Amino acid sequence: MKKENTVIVALAVLAAVIAATWLILVAPGLTGNEINMTRGVTQQSGDHFDLHMIVLWICVVIGIGVFTVMFTSIVLHRKSRGHEAAKFKHSTKAEIIWTVIPVLILVAMAVPATTALVRMEDASGTEMAIKITGFQWRWKYEYLDRDISFISSLDPESNQARQLNSGMTPENVDNYLLDVDRPLVLPVGKKIKFLITADDVIHSWWVPALGWKRDAIPGFVNEAWTNIEKPGTYRGQCAELCGKDHGFMPIVVIALPEDEFEAWANEQLAEAQGRELDSSRLWTRDELMEHGQSVYESSCATCHQLDGKGLAPAFPALAGSGVVTGPVDAHIDIVMNGRAGTAMSAWRKQLSEADIAAALTYTRNAWGNETGDVVQPLTIANIMRQSDEQGTAP
Repeated sequence: MKKENTVIVALAVLAAVIAATWLILVAPGLTGNEINMTRGVTQQSGDHFDLHMIVLWICVVIGIGVFTVMFTSIVLHRKSRGHEAAKFKHSTKAEIIWTVIPVLILVAMAVPATTALVRMEDASGTEMAIKITGFQWRWKYEYLDRDISFISSLDPESNQARQLNSGMTPENVDNYLLDVDRPLVLPVGKKIKFLITADDVIHSWWVPALGWKRDAIPGFVNEAWTNIEKPGTYRGQCAELCGKDHGFMPIVVIALPEDEFEAWANEQLAEAQGRELDSSRLWTRDELMEHGQSVYESSCATCHQLDGKGLAPAFPALAGSGVVTGPVDAHIDIVMNGRAGTAMSAWRKQLSEADIAAALTYTRNAWGNETGDVVQPLTIANIMRQSDEQGTAP
């Protein structure tokens, strides 16, 4: 009779544990409320998901066994049923068993884990390379096998909605704080190498659907690779606390079929040629002011605010500033090369000559500054060239 009771209780506990496991791991997926780890869209993310499931089910089997024995013992061998605790001495055999079995389990788990890690670090055979540089608080992408590079910043709508005096609210912005003005575009089905670094502080480039993240460290280059299997838009963000606006540094990757990617790349090359022409022609004041406002709102308003009043003491006001209304050469030097000991970036590394000239013209004539100064892209280009020739660029 006691044996029958033991079997009945054990089966009941086993059924309860299996039912709980099913409810936690399987049922949410059937209803669309997934709580398990997602698979992602790359070979690496698939490897990680498979490894996760192997370890998870090993843990489930161990848990079912342990809890079945534990609850069966609690129910059938409790003191109220007349049972007394057993008294036994040291058992070498038992110690060997409970040491060897876990070691074998860990070795079994180590094989697929090591395989996944080795495969993740193998960047050989890549078909294109992209350099990623983190800045406070944006990303620069350079396609090393093509003459394409650009800065990716928080999209203007999110940037305005997060500022109290903009009149916009986060609820009215799609993908609030997870969208950018210029996404990273990649081809599907190609092995792509990433070289990841930073210019100022430590950042971390992370897109969950790709299955990995890498720290971006000043003076150091980290390597990673991906091969995206499905076209789509995949979002991520900086995963390192990198300063005041860490939360406003999203990443957007758009994966396209190869023919669509080539069309996009050709458009970028044409735009790059257009920017070269922009840097060599003379702009009107109105053109500089209009373009400068756009550049300021996407790149400068993060710190100095849309109205130019700044956020003292870290980010000084530009409206009425002695620097902005003072000698133009000194203002150009600060914008291009930054200012040591402050959060002011060296924008020559991030913006084109036309962008810098327009932003300078705008800030020197907005919010009542009205210096009347017009800074031409050609002037900035000449300063950059002279600085490079003299070796004085930072």
